[in-house]
Amino acid sequence: MTQEMRTATIGAGPVTLGTSGLGARTAPGSADEEAAVEVALDLFAGDHTFLDTSNNYAGGRSEAVLGLALARLGPEAAARVVSKVDHEPGTRVFDRDRVLRSFDETTARLGVDHLPLLHLHDPYSVTFEEAVGPGGAVEGLVELREAGRVGAIGVAAAPVPLMARYVRTGVFDAVLIHNRFTLVDQSAAPVFAEAKERGMTVFNAAPFGSGLLAKGPHDGAVYDYRPAGADLLAWTRRLQETCAAHGVSLPAVALHYSLRSPLVDSTVVGVASPGRRAQLDRLVATQVPDELWDAVDALGPAPSPVDDSAYA
Repeated sequence: MTQEMRTATIGAGPVTLGTSGLGARTAPGSADEEAAVEVALDLFAGDHTFLDTSNNYAGGRSEAVLGLALARLGPEAAARVVSKVDHEPGTRVFDRDRVLRSFDETTARLGVDHLPLLHLHDPYSVTFEEAVGPGGAVEGLVELREAGRVGAIGVAAAPVPLMARYVRTGVFDAVLIHNRFTLVDQSAAPVFAEAKERGMTVFNAAPFGSGLLAKGPHDGAVYDYRPAGADLLAWTRRLQETCAAHGVSLPAVALHYSLRSPLVDSTVVGVASPGRRAQLDRLVATQVPDELWDAVDALGPAPSPVDDSAYA
């Protein structure tokens, strides 16, 4: 399945608020659920264009909590939620029909009938050929866009070689890759550059590398959801010292690495707990001195643990 260059205008702001953990382990009608709704209301109170969720985030509770918040806020807020279709739990079926069911589940939870953007999410349970072939998941997404149910479609996953193949179909309006355009790993850069050339909107997710660049080197630190080795911890410690020498924090520098890049339209940052948005906004407002970037370059490449060779 191929298509001409995409030119859809999605209008994403510099930061997109990720909600993968919102509502996790909450029960409908519980005090914990209400606390999660309050967090969601705070996210909507900010000036960030989009809140990002998915059909499978927190077992569907992320969308359910956002739906409760939207019921209080009205249709203007509803236009700020973007989501993703996911494979069928249990069977892992991910074809055209599953995409349509996933979309219906999402819109029912959110209480909306239209989304500005819908991503194909982590299509690992099917081959690329199955996803783009007749009756495949991509066909379902295209149908939703052509029917006006969604304004634009994207693909959201991680392995760079796989994402390059999806970008080259020319079908998608947006691409989202996580943990592969950070201070530690920049392997997504060529895919992002090609996506920009095609007129796609680029979302860069996980600028903190699953926590390492937010908390710094520590026992149990992970990058891309995998344990950070001793060599990466040592490199990150030198990075942290460099940031401190220039009067800024490691998390601020990690975030601004993405914000300043011409390859990135919007940086997706997870914000699922009380006070997290305010903390993020302070990082966004941090002034990072230009000379810091030369000092970071002088550290040399980080020993990234990312290995996408299985998808090459």
